[in-house]
Formats: sequence, C-alpha cells, structure tokens
Amino acid sequence: MAVRYLVTSALPYANGPLHLGHLAGAYLPADTYVRFLRMRGEDVIYVCGTDEHGVPITITAEKQGRTPREVVDEYHETIHREFEAFGISFDNFSRTSLPTHHEFAQKVFLDLLGKDLIVERTMSQLFCPRCSRFLPDRYVNGTCPKCGAPGARGDLCESCGSWLEALELAEPTCSICGETPSPRDTTHWFLRLDAFSDWLREWLPAREGWRDNVLNYCRGWLDEGLQERAITRDIDWGVPVPLPEAAGKVLYVWFEALLGYVSSTRELFEKRGNPDEWLNWWKSPDTRLIHFIGKDNIVFHAIIEPAILRGLGGFALPWNIPANEFLNISGQKQSTSRGTAVWMGEYLKRFPPDPMRYTLSINAPEGRDSDFTWAEFRVRNNELADVLGNFVNRTMSFAFREFGGTVPESGAPGERETALTEAALAAGRSIGDLLGSFRFKAACAEAMALAREGNRYFDSSEPWRTARTSRDDCARTIRFSLEFIGWLRLVFSPFLPFSCEKMGRMLGVSGGSWDGIGKVSLVTGSRLGAPEILFEKLPEGFEEDGHANGPVESAPAASEILAAARIPFDDFKRLDLRVGRILSAEPVPKADKLLAMSVDVGEPSPRTIVAGLRQWYKPEEMAGRLVVVVTNLEPARIRGVESDGMVLASDGESGVFVIGPDPSARPGDKVR
Repeated sequence: MAVRYLVTSALPYANGPLHLGHLAGAYLPADTYVRFLRMRGEDVIYVCGTDEHGVPITITAEKQGRTPREVVDEYHETIHREFEAFGISFDNFSRTSLPTHHEFAQKVFLDLLGKDLIVERTMSQLFCPRCSRFLPDRYVNGTCPKCGAPGARGDLCESCGSWLEALELAEPTCSICGETPSPRDTTHWFLRLDAFSDWLREWLPAREGWRDNVLNYCRGWLDEGLQERAITRDIDWGVPVPLPEAAGKVLYVWFEALLGYVSSTRELFEKRGNPDEWLNWWKSPDTRLIHFIGKDNIVFHAIIEPAILRGLGGFALPWNIPANEFLNISGQKQSTSRGTAVWMGEYLKRFPPDPMRYTLSINAPEGRDSDFTWAEFRVRNNELADVLGNFVNRTMSFAFREFGGTVPESGAPGERETALTEAALAAGRSIGDLLGSFRFKAACAEAMALAREGNRYFDSSEPWRTARTSRDDCARTIRFSLEFIGWLRLVFSPFLPFSCEKMGRMLGVSGGSWDGIGKVSLVTGSRLGAPEILFEKLPEGFEEDGHANGPVESAPAASEILAAARIPFDDFKRLDLRVGRILSAEPVPKADKLLAMSVDVGEPSPRTIVAGLRQWYKPEEMAGRLVVVVTNLEPARIRGVESDGMVLASDGESGVFVIGPDPSARPGDKVR
C-alpha cells in the first residue's frame, strides 16, 4: 500500500491571538511541507484545531470577566481567520470543545484505565485559602526548581523548558489573588509513564532523521526516569472524567489535547461523508505521522503521545517530529500571556502575507533560536522585490512591449538556455530533497539562488539589444524567461503561495506538479495575463517612524484599534505614564519623519525622546507643549540618537497629534 502522510501542527490555545513565533514554529513549516507533498502527488492530509480546555483558558476568562465558552468562541474564529489569511492550508481545523473530541478522549481514558495504565492516587496539591479551591498547574507561579528562573508556572518553566509540578516550585503564589497556597490531599488519576520506559528507550533511538534537539531532550527525560503523571485536574472547564467518583474533575489538557489530532481527522472524514476512513490513516502501518511543534512541546509529542498510542495499540506512531526552536523578537521571547509579540493579525493589517512567509522561512529557527527584527524584514522583503519580482517584471514587460503579450515562438535552445534548464532541474531535485528532510531554511535559500540565475540569464542575453539586432534571439530569451517564471512559480509555491498564484495568472496557468520544474510547458502564441507587481519595496528606516510596535506606514483605522488584543490590567499598570513638557525640538539628520525632543518629566535632567512627528509639527511649534510620556521603556537608538521614552500621540485618518494633559498639570505628574 502507498505511503500516506498525516501532518499535524500543535493545537494553539484559544486564549488569545497568535504571534509570529507561533507561525514560524509549528504552522508555516508544516504548511510549506504539505504544499510540497501535494505538488509531488503524495496522499496527504493536514489537520489541526484550537486547544480549548485547561487552565490557560479559564485564567483568561477570569481575568477578562467572561465565560470560558465566550473566550474560546472568539479566539477560535480569530485564529482560524488569521491562519487562512497567511495561507496555512489545513484540510481540517477543528476544536477540542466539540462533542466528537470529548467522546473520543473519554473512550481513550477508559481504555487505558482498563489496562491498568491509568491508576487512582491520593496526592498533595496546592490549595488557595483566599480563592477556596485547589490550584491546577497554571494557577500557580513561582521559581523554577531546575534553573532558578522566576515566573515559572506550575506546569512549565519557559526559561529552561522543563515540565514541572506545582509543588516543585519555590515561593509559590496563586496567579489569581497572589496568596501563598498550601498543600492538601486530593484524589487524581495518573498515567503510568513508567510502564513505557523500556519501550521508549528502544523506540526513540531507532528514529531516523529526527532532529538532535528532539532526541537530546527525550534522552534527558529518560535518564531522569519516567514517573507516573496526574492526568486529571480540579476545574470545571474541560472534558469530564468519565467516572461517577470523579465528579468535578476534568482530563488534563495535555492528555486529551494530544488526542485532538485524531478527533480532527475523524471530523474531516465525517465532513467528507466517509466517517470510518480515519481508521485507514491512524491505524495503518503505511501512515507517516508527522508533528510540527515548538521545542516547548517536545515531551508531550515525543514521549507522552507515543506512550498513549502504544497503550491503545494499533495506532500509527510519530514518524518524525521536526520541532523548531523559538523565534525571538529583538532578543526577547514572544509570549501571548505576557503580551510581548508581533501579532499575526496586526501584521496582516499592514502587509501581505508572502514577505513574512519568506522572512520566517529564510530565518527559520530550525537548529537554534532565531531573532526577528523589522530591519531584517525590510531586507528580505526588498530581496524578493529586487530578485524574484524584478525578473518577473522585466520579462513580462518585454513580452508585452515586443511580442504583444503573447508567448513568442523561438528556435532551439542555445547554450544559455540549456544551462538555465539544467540549473532549474538541479535546483528542483535539491530543493525537493531539502523539503523532504525538513530543511526549510536551506530550501528557501536555494529557491532564491535559482531566481538569481534567471536575472543573470536575462542580463547576459541582453534582450534590449537583440530586440533591435536579432528578433529570433530576443524571442528565444523572452520565451525561456517566461518558462523560467513558470519553474520559479513551482519552486516558490510552498513558500509564497499568493505571489505564485499571481505568477500563474500572468502566465495563464494554474496548478502544476513538482516534476514540471525544468520542463517546457507554455504554448506558443498563447495570451499572457496582465503584468502584476509582486512585491513593493520598503524604504530604509521605515521601521523607525516613531511607532513602538513595528512598522506602520499608514495610520490604522478605528476598527483596527478596537480589534486590538485585550491585555490584563496588571500589564497596563506596568506602564509608567508621566506628564512631560517639551523644552526644545530639532530634526533628526537624514530622517524626514523624526524629531529629537528634549523633554522635562520632573527629573533632575531632561530626557531626549525621538518621535515620528516631523511631518505634522514644525520643531519650533513643539517647545512648551505638555505631553504624556511613557517613561519606563527601554532606551532605543534611532538613527544614531538614543531615545529614552515615548511621547503619546493619536494616529488617525486626520493625522498624528500629540496628546496633552490639562494645562495645570506639571512635569513629573503621574498619569493614571
């Protein structure tokens, strides 16, 4: 039987919008891989869905004064919509709150319970006297016992990636009220991970092609010794434990969420009218199950899920788990819970998806953490415009100007055309091998290298000269350049689906297989589509226009402001807003938008603050104005000037205007 590819991405929590770190870690590489497999004609399905249970959801709901159902309904739609806008091509995007998932998770629990792989135990658990309840993992904050980092949660330390138990934390506090909890006895059900130790020690080392970070992480867990792990929790939102004596308890989210891949597959085939077909995917030895995740999810997918599937018996086990490291932003970890991120939705309001898809692919955090900056984004966006976009534009312009917008007839290929065809064939094989082995960064780089070959061919063939001296030579150059656009369209399709769709419209073609790279396919005399600009270049310094959250070339509409992600009140309180008086202002050299201002904020010395206000205010208009200043931002160097703070301003269709307090306010007064 032919191989089948069952591809998944980690289920995102439906407790907030997603950021670029999510996209780069588990979704963009999976989508790239799946698109490549489809072009190769493989039998593949790609499933995912929102993780809608557990403590992250209930904490968000409590902080926002809403029900968990209201939270997950909102963010499921938001996440799904933004994935679609970025071109993430799921076959099914499900939800773990659906009845089909509840039923399957409960069935798995009872199956493992009947095999003595789940056991009942009495355990100590932290209890908050002020909230009058037991505290599940993420309701507890404290110091990590492994690395000593503060801010660890009761299930995970984000600093070192260790999976924790709440009782292990030093100096624990309730994340809701701040009270110090104390341990009390309660009853829970435990998964006997220790029963799978010997099998995992044999199975994991035999995995071929797995990344070192995955195997090394698992080796550390096995060396420490696997223990029984509680898989039930004392909360009222989740999959109920299907036992009469377990009233008020739910299945631990990381036990039942892993089963969401199965329930999403079941839902897919129910929608297709073949509800039993999921068995041919999950219970077939010919299925290659591939999980795309971030490194903080390795233990769940490489140890816990294989143990569960092994315990059930007959299920496909992970064939590969290409876990990525973290994508940081300017050196800081992106985090939904902390609100420190570049949000996918905010990016999409300002830019098309493909330049970011390319930036994250060429800078993928495959072997180590990578860093995202807006300066890097500008460089990569302009690289697309200068290399790929330039080749397509100049070829299409010649085809319309010299050959009436049709595919010209040409004679036999010459040396240049033969070399170009061989380069495309070689690149198709190499890029295919790289994509097949989950080396997306290298594959993307080779795709861009092939586009550069097109520009070199065009330059060396000089069609602007042969258009006057040899129409046959000019026709051959443009004909093979058009063919080359078609090959580039295929090569870049896994990375840049929207731009490649435009390229297809220009050539008058659609679809296409990976085997088409290097093969002549255009019909002589066929009409070409209208030329389209693939990529708009970004000017140098666009990211330094005075906005704190990245590049904003045009002011956001009111609807965009209202759609901004909610943040906890405690996050807002961290801002130190003060009244300031502008003492003087002067233009920043070689920066059309920037003013450097000396601002009195009630301190012994005035601060220098750079803001993108020059097109709205003359320097001499600024002196004496009262403004509101964010005083506890980290200083930033902007065009050679160190800026220590931010002046608040409104930003709308009518322009940008500084926000001023009442004239009776004095510099240094706190703004509440």
